[in-house]
Amino acid sequence: MRRSDKNSSGLKNYMEMIKRDINSALERDPAARSGVEILLLYPGLHAVWIYRISHWFWKRDFQLIGRWVSQIARGVTGIEIHPGAAIGEGLFIDHGMGVVIGETAIIGNDVTLYHGVTLGGTNLSKGKRHPTINDRVTIGAGAKVLGNIIIGADSRIGANAVVVKSVPENSVVIGVPGQVVRRSHPHLSTDAPDLNHSSLPDIIGISIKELLERVDSIEMQLQGHTNHLAGHIHLPQDNETWNGDDFTI
Repeated sequence: MRRSDKNSSGLKNYMEMIKRDINSALERDPAARSGVEILLLYPGLHAVWIYRISHWFWKRDFQLIGRWVSQIARGVTGIEIHPGAAIGEGLFIDHGMGVVIGETAIIGNDVTLYHGVTLGGTNLSKGKRHPTINDRVTIGAGAKVLGNIIIGADSRIGANAVVVKSVPENSVVIGVPGQVVRRSHPHLSTDAPDLNHSSLPDIIGISIKELLERVDSIEMQLQGHTNHLAGHIHLPQDNETWNGDDFTI
């Protein structure tokens, strides 16, 4: 194949990638009104498109130019993607400010990241030290995924979670450190993107609630009543508001 043909093919592939990214934004952002709006005004996609250029230089041993191009993207968009990262198709970074993707990070297809997400390393080794994010994963705002770990396909990382261990596919991760909950209803590749950030089970709260209920039940069996004065912390009567008598306030 002649060089001109290769260049034409590469440009065509790049334009097809941009078209897919625009469609991804239309699918995952209800605020998006048109392809033109996305093309002009979505810094998350601008950062990904500039990354593709910096990555092209990086793979051809022009690392300095690749880093320079990536820093231009960082200054313009507030999103830092190292040119050495490997990113699949359909990545959508919503809002995007403060997103950091490290050098050895690997991201699959149709992944969604929100602002403040970090895919970071945890050591000084030169080898693989950043996460691998498999297909169709959603990572909520402010979440940190750290180290050479694997996030299984079709998983959702809750906002502000800190994940330092690998996560099985079809899981939901919440809290600090991240607690893994296996989905009771698996998310399939044919399903719509899982962007339901309000569906985050409070597993610590539920565990404490069940323990307190058990203590109340034991007190009732032994004493015929629960001792609200000298006993223990009691559950909110309306399941929402705690009683100030239970705490030193």
